[in-house]
Amino acid sequence: MSMRKQLVVGNWKMHGSHSANAELLAGIVAARPYIAEVAVCVPFPYLSEAAVALAASDIRWGAQDCSAHEQGAYTGEVSVAMLAEFGCRYVIVGHSERRAHHAESDQLVADKAKAALARGVTPIVCVGETLAERDAGVTEAVVKRQLSAVIHALAHCAGEMVVAYEPVRA
Repeated sequence: MSMRKQLVVGNWKMHGSHSANAELLAGIVAARPYIAEVAVCVPFPYLSEAAVALAASDIRWGAQDCSAHEQGAYTGEVSVAMLAEFGCRYVIVGHSERRAHHAESDQLVADKAKAALARGVTPIVCVGETLAERDAGVTEAVVKRQLSAVIHALAHCAGEMVVAYEPVRA
């Protein structure tokens, strides 16, 4: 079995501005070459900037979330088809902040991952336990629960996702 190349992804969360983005992206490009694959997942308004700034490089870009729906009356949502048009390679799904602040269920995360793969975008599926869950000794059960819905939904394509273990306490 061959080892996959390491992947390092920067998640900008809700940060950025035109000038700060230009400076950061230029710095990331200038720091090459990297021993791992490198990507940045930027807020939706900055996807075009990332696409332009990184087009001539081997650095990938992606989005921080997506809708599980292909299209429809889902105001504020962004479909994977829209992301794919930008050339997004990755999309983060199931981030702990989305699970906690937007009550995203394991099934919704699985649906988003499935939607991403259907459009050729690699889902970065975030899993991880809270401090309370770790202290209760249920880390393994929590991560297994979070992953099982995604693995079930993706079936034979599960090997095409990226799993990011990020304990919520980190």
